[in-house]
Amino acid sequence: MTDRYASYVAVRGMQVFDDKKKELMYEHILPHALRLACDKHGYIALNEVITDLDHPVYRNQLLGIVALNALLLSYGAYGNYVVQHVLTLYDLRCTCNIAFSLVGHFVELSFNKCRSYIVEKLLETEESMVLVVEEILECGGDRLMRLARSEFGSFVVVKALRVTQEMNRVDLFRGLVQKLMPFRHLLRRPRGNTTTAAIIESVCYTTRKQGDNDGRIRQNVVGISIF
Repeated sequence: MTDRYASYVAVRGMQVFDDKKKELMYEHILPHALRLACDKHGYIALNEVITDLDHPVYRNQLLGIVALNALLLSYGAYGNYVVQHVLTLYDLRCTCNIAFSLVGHFVELSFNKCRSYIVEKLLETEESMVLVVEEILECGGDRLMRLARSEFGSFVVVKALRVTQEMNRVDLFRGLVQKLMPFRHLLRRPRGNTTTAAIIESVCYTTRKQGDNDGRIRQNVVGISIF
């Protein structure tokens, strides 16, 4: 399974073997799962096995290995692809376990192209999203500004703003906006509403408009009472 060509044979075997032979294969794979995940050919084979794995016991064990070692794998050249793949399965338990394994590293991971994809996937599930956003909110101003202006971190920040809105987590959304507000003039880019600055400024515009409407309402009420 770590050979470029032989791995195809192993993966094909996992697809056509009967249940008993598959179980024997799983017993061989589990002790070497971490090694496979870190290998340039092995990680591809492991992802294929994970995709087709329908045995609940072995599935949970294999996903558990990935989640437990998520930090090591996320920083690996090949292991990060395994973490990304597992997150696309949307297994809530596994996603949360991966998130807990990565607590304290979300911001750092976001500066790297492949690793930032992991953080973006974690933002798609509310339970793990909360952990990611809370860590972003704990960032110092300078680091947050660097994150929001970085090539890959900017996508994480934009996604964090969007999902907190979509999931109706007003507390987290407002927290992000307030934290980023002082840097909005440094975040402007000619990319329309996809930029962090555009989202923040749209919130400012909405707030000002709402304030103007409230003011007009108060004036009308006063006018009516005087009349």
